[in-house]
Amino acid sequence: MMDRFSPRACAAALAACVLVVVPATHAVAQSKATNAPPAQPAKPAPATPAQAATPTPPATATVRDGSDSEIVAQAGNAKLTLADVRAFVGQLNPRDQAAFERDPRLLSQAIRSLLANQLALADALARKWDQQPAVIAQLERVRQDALVESYLRAMSQPPEGFPGEAEIEGAYEANKTSFLVPRQFQLAQIVVALGPDADKAAEDKARKKLDEVRRSLKEPNANFAAIAARESDDPEGAARGGDLGWLREDQIRPEIRAQIFGLSTNAVSEPVKLEDGWHILRLSETKPAYTRPLAEVRDVLVQRLREERQAANRRKLLSKLAEDTPVTINEIAIAKLAETRQKPSSK
Repeated sequence: MMDRFSPRACAAALAACVLVVVPATHAVAQSKATNAPPAQPAKPAPATPAQAATPTPPATATVRDGSDSEIVAQAGNAKLTLADVRAFVGQLNPRDQAAFERDPRLLSQAIRSLLANQLALADALARKWDQQPAVIAQLERVRQDALVESYLRAMSQPPEGFPGEAEIEGAYEANKTSFLVPRQFQLAQIVVALGPDADKAAEDKARKKLDEVRRSLKEPNANFAAIAARESDDPEGAARGGDLGWLREDQIRPEIRAQIFGLSTNAVSEPVKLEDGWHILRLSETKPAYTRPLAEVRDVLVQRLREERQAANRRKLLSKLAEDTPVTINEIAIAKLAETRQKPSSK
């Protein structure tokens, strides 16, 4: 059944399936893209209610071990079998396959897209859409593009043994700074909310609550988690006793960093005023910066080196083909074509 899906259609389905909502980091974390590898096992920072991700809809189907003819998704007469889904996933590159393994929701969304394509295809064939001259020409171009892409990909593949140990170690040393994991801080917080447009009455109320929270925290044997659960205006954080988990230094907003850098373990910061109110932080533990070892990043390096070598092989192959068969371009004809396209319509 998968021969009904062109590589271009599969690529489109994949593009549609990877648009998922990623939970935002809490207000203490700054919105900043970074190329640094993710920190090692750490609790994710909670999102505020306004930032919380939209719940994921239930999956259409689950791919289970079983016969290749087992139906995993169906809409009317359109069906997808286990073999169809396996064939689709098998056409993807290792990185996209790994993405499916990490998040099964992506595969569910891809299956929905494939099934929608089947329904659209059946409707198009019923209307004899494929018999229109323009569509015939377009399908031929798609076929040729797919053939060329398949050929170039196969002919530019690096050998099985590449990269060797020497290449891997060399790439690791050359890119060592990119494997640096910044300092990490295990934090908890209490939020006293106050919006930017709050009136004086609301501000007075928030300040009164802030003073009460600070007094509670200064009492002997004060329990930060219990106070956060009782007083914090961040409901999700309060349910975890204010726990934010581990945050990298580069994920934390400058206003917060300025406070926690001077804290000792288990100490509580002064209130930090942000746009959504006051934040009182507790530092539970600190991890120093470190460089991820080669064993930890080996697979990433191997994949990167293979992709770079394949791209170089591809360029070399195309260059040789052009060298063996010189290209002749009629510049005069091209100039005439451009001139024709630039002339205003007489209509």
